[in-house]
Parts: sequence; structure tokens; C-alpha cells
Amino acid sequence: MAAKNIGKMSWDEFDKGVFLVNTIGIVFDTKTRKILIGRRENDEYVPKLTWCFPGGRPSVGEDLEKALERKIKEYTGLKVKSLGAIFARNPPDEERVLIIYYLCEVIGGEEKAGGKLVDLHWVGPEELEDYFTTSLDPRLKEHIMHLK
Repeated sequence: MAAKNIGKMSWDEFDKGVFLVNTIGIVFDTKTRKILIGRRENDEYVPKLTWCFPGGRPSVGEDLEKALERKIKEYTGLKVKSLGAIFARNPPDEERVLIIYYLCEVIGGEEKAGGKLVDLHWVGPEELEDYFTTSLDPRLKEHIMHLK
């Protein structure tokens, strides 16, 4: 595999600070105070994953927020606007993965599960742990509980 170069640096020489980035949307409805989650089946990378927040990996060189908005449209049918990053973490079982969570609002579209999501559901922040079968960082949950 050929090394990609940034100026005079080779990606193969990095021993830290190189991550697979995943952007995730916390799609929040201020009227109902509910958050949109989607159900996945048979995830090839995270077998225990069922319900999750919509999002995905950006393409190389793609703006992170635009990539997130594109992925959410693909998976939910909804057009959203990112209101900015609210949290970032490395999952406990995937040290080379960096997940960046963005607060999003719906600005259009028609809700319909698509892509890797087979179902969509709006839940209250206090209900999230009833659905999630993978780790929900307690700091993220605390932040979500205080959304207005």
C-alpha cells in the first residue's frame, strides 16, 4: 500500500493522532423535545448495534458538517442544518475511531428510513438507554438531557 503524503510527511509515519472520523447527528425537535434515532440490522462493524443516531463517515476532503447533513438526508429523508459540534469521543472498544456529535435541526424533507437504517423513531432523552445496545457516553447523555 502506497503511503499518502502531506507535504513532507507520510501517513505511515504517524504513531498517534490518526483516526477514522465518524460524524453523528443529534436531531432534536424543540417542540416535542424528542431526538431522532434509527434502527440498523446486522451491522458488519459493530455487531451489537441496533438503535443509533444517524450519521456516517465523511469522504476525504469533504466538509464534516456538509457530509453529516448529506448522510442524515440519505438515512432519514430529512434535510437538517447542523448547529455545531457538541461532543466528541473515542468509543471504549475502538481507540482509532473518533466520533463527533453535532446538534441538528430539521429544516425540510419527508421522514423515511433509508441507507443502512431500517426504521426511525423519535424518543425523549430519558428513553435513549432503553433503545441503545452499545455504549452511550454518560457525558453525552447529560448534555442531551439539558437540550431545550
